[in-house]
Amino acid sequence: MLLQIFSLILHFAVGLVAGTCLLRMYMHLQRVNLSVSGGNPMAPFVFALTNWIVLPVRRFVPAIGRLDAASLVAAYGVLLAKHSLLWLVAGATAHWLSWVTHAGFELAHMMLTSLMWLIIAYALMSWFSAATDVRYFLTPLVEPLLRPLRRLLPQMGGVDLSPIALLLLIQIAEIVLHTLQAQFVF
Repeated sequence: MLLQIFSLILHFAVGLVAGTCLLRMYMHLQRVNLSVSGGNPMAPFVFALTNWIVLPVRRFVPAIGRLDAASLVAAYGVLLAKHSLLWLVAGATAHWLSWVTHAGFELAHMMLTSLMWLIIAYALMSWFSAATDVRYFLTPLVEPLLRPLRRLLPQMGGVDLSPIALLLLIQIAEIVLHTLQAQFVF
């Protein structure tokens, strides 16, 4: 029971930190204004939650073009530490390659799941005409993903099917990822 409670708290904390590191990386990749003075309502939260790990990693891991590699490495490092800690606390013996692989697959799953939730939130926000801080935050993150699909898909009765198509593509990617993970089980 105590191991389950510890695991739950660890999953939540690590998910929050790693997910926010991935959000920081994605915002940087999409060139979303990350300055507080720029009016981004999420910037203070993202920086408060990630600066402690991303800034030290950034000293050793430079950006690769528009990709904030330090945020990606920080998210992976947090997940790797979680897997290592859980395996040690549970008393399990596993090869270090197993920890590395499981953390990598969890990072990929987290990326796909996060994208899915961004798209769902964006689609829900499109039902309301009011300009909100949430919509301001979501539009530059989701629109670049939907634009190519909008060129391919016709609008049916004035309904934009691109979010549904993108969710379907993400689900297909999840199936492929689960299949790959099952093949790499040690």
